Amino acid sequence: MAVEHRRLGNHGVLVSNLCLGTMNFGWVTDEKEAFAIMDRALEVGINFFDTADVYGGNAAYRGKTEEIIGNWFAQGGGRRDAVVLATKVYNPADKPGDLPEPNHAGRSLSAMKIKRHAEGSLRRLQTDWIDLYQMHHVDREAPWNEIWEGFSNLQNQGKVVYVGSSNFAGWDIATACQEADKRGKMGLVSEQSIYHLDNRMVELEVIPAARHYGMGLIPWSPLGGGMLGGALQKLSEGRRASDDFVKRVEAKRPQLEKYEALCKELGHAPAEVALAWLLHNPVVAAPIIGPRTMDQLESAVRATEIALDESTLAKLDEIFPGPGGEAPKAYAW
Repeated sequence: MAVEHRRLGNHGVLVSNLCLGTMNFGWVTDEKEAFAIMDRALEVGINFFDTADVYGGNAAYRGKTEEIIGNWFAQGGGRRDAVVLATKVYNPADKPGDLPEPNHAGRSLSAMKIKRHAEGSLRRLQTDWIDLYQMHHVDREAPWNEIWEGFSNLQNQGKVVYVGSSNFAGWDIATACQEADKRGKMGLVSEQSIYHLDNRMVELEVIPAARHYGMGLIPWSPLGGGMLGGALQKLSEGRRASDDFVKRVEAKRPQLEKYEALCKELGHAPAEVALAWLLHNPVVAAPIIGPRTMDQLESAVRATEIALDESTLAKLDEIFPGPGGEAPKAYAW
């Protein structure tokens, strides 16, 4: 295995089996380093980039990350055409100095907000279209006829190609896809969910729903916020960490000790094993990696070359047991 290109679920578009997450750009990673990371990603075959209109707010303002990507596209050299670009809508994307406006600053998926936020993302990204426009969260109050109308208008204008979801429950996925089908629409092509060795709840219903509707799964936080990236070793070396992170590590110490020992036996870094475990699942299109540095990008690429045998997969299941399979077999007959 290596960086390769596969279909996004059963749809025709080909995406790399690693998705470059850009949430750190403009916050932890400055523009110069971000440019270098994106250039290197293309060099190794990563053509799938993920961002959101809300990213960048931790240090500057919401939208800063999209601006950095847009500046990178503006350099030319075929960069935009080489990338399958994904961004998101739902969260507030206002910034300091904006006039108060609830339809802009709130959390929703109204047709008005979908239009306004898409136009804002297009300006910041300096592009004419978004390849994958994702609902960052489900809006449990907005009617689906309005939501699909908002996305359909953008698709008809050539501004959006595919629509995806993020943080949806299995029944949300089913509802969205059935409502789209009633309107003769393609529906969702992907679901972006938290999924890693220590959080396998999506195996109950989200993964079966995604498979049934031909969607690709895009796991976010594949390293569990750093827990699966060699946390014990790093803390023993005196690496700085927040009190909350230390508490989480201590609560999981018995499992992490077994996990890091297994990774050492395999001869691979813990972060690389965690990614390789996700890649063995055929429903997974591409885990989202969020490299802050070039070294972290290179480590993620190495993970695509790791093949885990059945014995290793069984050991990982023992250390990090899942929910027992898919619903309802996991808890009923």
